[in-house]
Amino acid sequence: MAIIKVENLVKRYNGLTAVDGISFEVEEGTIFGFLGPNGAGKTTTINVLCTLASATSGRALINGYDCARESSKVRKSIGIVFQDTTLDKDLTAYENLSFHAHLYGVKKSEIRGRVHDAIRFVDLFDRKDDLVKKFSGGMKRRLEVARGLIHRPRVLFLDEPTLGLDPQSRANLWEVITEMPKKHRVTIFMTTHYMEEAEVCGRIAIIDHGRIIAEGSPDELKKTVGGDVISLKTRDNEWSRGEISRLFNIHADEKEGELYLTSNRGDACIPDLIRGLGDMVVSVKLQRPTLNDVFLKLTGKAIRDEEGSGMSSIKEEVRAYRRRH
Repeated sequence: MAIIKVENLVKRYNGLTAVDGISFEVEEGTIFGFLGPNGAGKTTTINVLCTLASATSGRALINGYDCARESSKVRKSIGIVFQDTTLDKDLTAYENLSFHAHLYGVKKSEIRGRVHDAIRFVDLFDRKDDLVKKFSGGMKRRLEVARGLIHRPRVLFLDEPTLGLDPQSRANLWEVITEMPKKHRVTIFMTTHYMEEAEVCGRIAIIDHGRIIAEGSPDELKKTVGGDVISLKTRDNEWSRGEISRLFNIHADEKEGELYLTSNRGDACIPDLIRGLGDMVVSVKLQRPTLNDVFLKLTGKAIRDEEGSGMSSIKEEVRAYRRRH
């Protein structure tokens, strides 16, 4: 059953089409990845799904509720973990979660139990009475995930959930995230520019210039690359690209000073490349296709950090909404 349905969604700003007729569905109880570079349209799409912006045309449904006509019901159905922390550092972990529960109308008799369950889930129960300003970055992130679960949403939006965390904190957080669909019956809708993290998604949609250009499981998307990926460093990339095209009829892309090409049998292709290019080759590397390669092939560029945009605008709008209510 689809918990999110987006049909022919269009959003224009002053004549600029930010989202251009996209359609997709997210199955209940799954982890869905939404990937795209700066200006691709993913923040705008998420704004519409979170009822913080209205669509120009098309329709979006969450938990069966129309994002345009039933915004209050949609908001009760979702949780959001922002890229930048929104915790009150002068409150304890327990107080932060308790305050969130009050905002979402959780019954007073249920708050204590829900807060304790959520804090235990993210392995912070022993620190529940400590001020948040004493927490590490990884602990704050886990607490924000716990907060997002307090009102028992059907969908939890995670914007770059591990951005800025050290490797151990990232690993700990991912243990929590991957357990959420099963233990809390919540669907995860996440953005990330760490392609290796997107591997945990059951399904991924790649958006660029306002349009979804590919969708599928990680394995399905990697198959579109067309074989093994060979990267070359040469003394003259322009000349080498021409020789590769002339000798082997293979197109090579250049990114950050390296040439990239694909081959069904990379191990057999490398010796031929070295013979053909001679001492022009500085180094060569072979790897199986990754989601990075998929993104590069589809968009011609590498996915980049949102450089502070992300969902920061959403955060401000949510704060304004909470002040009004």
